[in-house]
Amino acid sequence: MKSQLMVFAISAILFASIGTSPAFGQIQNTIVVTTDKTSYSEGEVIMVTGEVRDLYSGTPVSVIVKAPNGNLVSIAQVTVGADKKFSTEITAGGSLMRAEGSYTITVQYGSVNRSDTTSFEFGGSTVVTPPKDTGKVTEKTVTVEGSTDLIGYTITGAKLLGIMPDFEAKSLIVSIDATNDGSITMTIPRSVLDATMNGADEEFFVLVDGEEVDFDEIKTSTDRTLTISFPAGSEEIEIIGTFVVPEFGTIAAMILAVAIISIIAVSARSRLSIIPRY
Repeated sequence: MKSQLMVFAISAILFASIGTSPAFGQIQNTIVVTTDKTSYSEGEVIMVTGEVRDLYSGTPVSVIVKAPNGNLVSIAQVTVGADKKFSTEITAGGSLMRAEGSYTITVQYGSVNRSDTTSFEFGGSTVVTPPKDTGKVTEKTVTVEGSTDLIGYTITGAKLLGIMPDFEAKSLIVSIDATNDGSITMTIPRSVLDATMNGADEEFFVLVDGEEVDFDEIKTSTDRTLTISFPAGSEEIEIIGTFVVPEFGTIAAMILAVAIISIIAVSARSRLSIIPRY
């Protein structure tokens, strides 16, 4: 009798442990992230891939990269596929990824409780980036490459040197010469820079010399006005959104596509017009 009870107890324990074991291949954490390599050199592509345990429709994954000193390097919103997997690419180097050392990637899926981190080594930047078109600056407005819409501004404690788009980061780089503590207020048309997700406004990320800072904002249907404070000695303000004015190459490709379609349409119409009618 005792042996039968022992066999029954062991069977019950085994059944319970099997019943509570996860299915083969199912991830244990709410989200996981990895990179294709552990170290990268200037210009290499960093492949970031991951998987979520539970799928939340319409919720993107935030991918945040930070430098060895904790400064924000980049942030992106990545769509999760029906297979619960996500991926994105980051090019090693650039204006915010210069220092040699260990960089951290943090992914968050809608909640701080659903997050994971990984890291990679970067050998440091050796390439000097040539100067770009920073736009024409007047006392009240500044132009931005690729757009005819002007950014209005007022500034104290510094001089505005120019603004240029970073097409890869979907951001605007604001160059200043800050002789004192001050602030800049910019009225940015949504056609130049915006931050939206599923048709709703999202917050910008603002960095002053690589450090994330708070800012004030006023929104309208056509533009977004930001007021950003900065300390003396500041040189660069980056405003990161989800859309920046398209690069010329993108516009040229669109124009070419429209031209090709028009030529095909005209050719087809011409062929039809010369077919004899009986």
